[in-house]
Parts: sequence; C-alpha cells; structure tokens
Amino acid sequence: MLPSDGRFGSGPSKFRPDAARALVERAVDYMGTSHRKAGVRRVVAELRAGIADLLGAPDGYEVVLGNGGATAFWDAASFGLIERRSHHLSLGEFSSKFVAVTAAAPHLDEPSVRVGDFGTCPPLEAVGGVDAYCYPHNETSTGVMLEVRRPAGHDEALVLVDATSGAGGLRFDPSGCDVYYFAPQKALSSDGGLWIALMSPAAVERIERLSASDRWTPAFLDLKLALDNSRKDQTYNTPALATVFLTAQQVGWLNGNGGLEWAAGRSDRSADILYGWAEASAIASPFVDDPAIRSRVVGTIDFDDQVSADDISAALRANGIVDTDGYRKLGRNQLRIGIFPAVEPDDVEALTACIDHIIKHLIA
Repeated sequence: MLPSDGRFGSGPSKFRPDAARALVERAVDYMGTSHRKAGVRRVVAELRAGIADLLGAPDGYEVVLGNGGATAFWDAASFGLIERRSHHLSLGEFSSKFVAVTAAAPHLDEPSVRVGDFGTCPPLEAVGGVDAYCYPHNETSTGVMLEVRRPAGHDEALVLVDATSGAGGLRFDPSGCDVYYFAPQKALSSDGGLWIALMSPAAVERIERLSASDRWTPAFLDLKLALDNSRKDQTYNTPALATVFLTAQQVGWLNGNGGLEWAAGRSDRSADILYGWAEASAIASPFVDDPAIRSRVVGTIDFDDQVSADDISAALRANGIVDTDGYRKLGRNQLRIGIFPAVEPDDVEALTACIDHIIKHLIA
C-alpha cells in the first residue's frame, strides 16, 4: 500500500537519490573547493545554461544567481528593481511577505496592494503610478496558481514573478514577465539558501540604473553585484556548493527528459490523481474551488469535521509518509501535498489509498 518514496513536502521537497549519488562521486574534486575556480564555475555555468533552456529564455534574458533564497530576493528587489512604487497581488502568506518588505522600505512609496481571500486570486489590472508589478506564479501556502502575464495597458513597468514553487513544474510564457525568480528547494529538488532569476533586458537596465544612482544598497542585496558575478559563472558570496550541484542535476534531468513540458506533464498527472480522488471523496475536497487556478505542484485538500487532518498526517508520518501537514498559518483542517516533477504519479495514487485507509480506521 505504501508509496515507493514517502516524501511529499512542499519545500524542502523530494530530491532524487541519483542526484545525491552524483554528489558523492564529486565529493573529492568539487565539494570543499573554491567557488571562484574552474571546477565550481563549470557547474554554475551548467546550471545557468540549463535554467535558460528549461525556462525557454527569450533573446537577451539572463540567468542571475545570488545567496539568501527568495526571502533575500524580496529585500534585494526593494533596492535594485523597484524604483519608487510597486503593485502587489496578495493571496497568501508568501505574497503578503513581499508586501511587508516594500511597505517597510523607507526609500519607497507605500505600495499598492490588491488582496484576495485565501484560496482565490485577485485580478491583475493596470495601476497608475507604479513601476513594478509583483505576484506569485504559485502561492505555496494555499495552492493557488496564477498566469504569468503583464497587465493590459501598462508595458513600461517591470513584472516581478515569485516562482519559488512554480519554476520547473508549471508552464509559462517567459516574455510575460521581466524577473522570474525562485529558490531551488521545490520543483528543482535541491536545498534553499540560493536564489535564481531569469531577467529581461529591461530588468537589467533597471538594476544598472539604480546601481548608478545615489541609492544606498547593502552589498549582500546588491543586484548589480549579483549580475556582474553571475556573468562570470559565480556568486558574490560563497554559495552552498551542494545546493548548486543538486539544482544543476535536477535541471539536467528535467531537460534530458523533455524539458518544461515533460516536467509539467508529470505534475499534471499527479494533480489529476490527487484532485480527482478528493472530488470523489465523501470526506475530502480540494481547498481551491476554481479548477483553473488550482496549483499543479502544491495540492491543498480540506477534510470535513469527521476526521482531523492532523491525525491523518501523524498516521502517515508514523508509516514513513512525511510533510503532508497543512500550512500552519492557514489554520484549516487540511493536508498540503507537494506534487512536483520529482514525485512519481504512482506514489500520489498510493498516498490517496493510504489516506482512505487511515480515514476508515479513524471513523470506525
């Protein structure tokens, strides 16, 4: 009854054992070596080229890397990408955190914010007087998926898309945004602490112009330093070499099997299994009502009062199926299931059978 691999976390997510074995094989000539020398820089170059291939980078777009994860990137964007005022779609925990960053920045004007109820998506509309639109591709806390696009009637502002749980698992049009940024601990099956961004020429121009202005920026958050170092296939600060390597391994695996279309197809199969099971259940149901915005990489499933989702999650964990808990701040009777490309669709089917088995015993 048990899945072949019991890891269903939404970040850190399941990474493939083959990637870990490849890292072990490189332990003596890669790990513990300088990140500014050829050995590591070759892996960074491989990663940058692989990301550009996977995401279908348009001409002129660049892949930029830096330390600190997506949380650090929000701070960096407040210095290096948002000129004066941003507009945000806030629909969950992580999209609201970017709002808090820009609202607290003393050098920026009060942001414009459109708030949506959890499990829904507010519309993206043009707003006067803003120079950056900010929203997630996939809101990890609630399992809501958005289309990557520019607001109609406002081509001058940058579009910054938080793709931390979407990159590598969801289809998108990269020309629909200027910065598609993410950390690799979700669909890219690595660890956190690194941010990666696909940037348009307009975003690069904004970074270079703000860097040349009198705006003070901490070096760790300086996107011009990140850009300059990325062009040399390195990061400004020493990165976690294992994270870089594991990310490159996952990107190579995805590209080698057919790229983003193949990866998204795997997640689609898992999502169809998970949501189909929940819709057919008398006790479970998808949290996101609108099928068009239900995430294909993070599934959120509600349960009625007959059972406790916490009890289900505890029973799963006791049997080696881990990290299915709902997002803590959402406070719902809910499971949250990572269905990234590394997860086998057959394992998702096995998971649903295990949940049904547990429910039968809980309500017996």
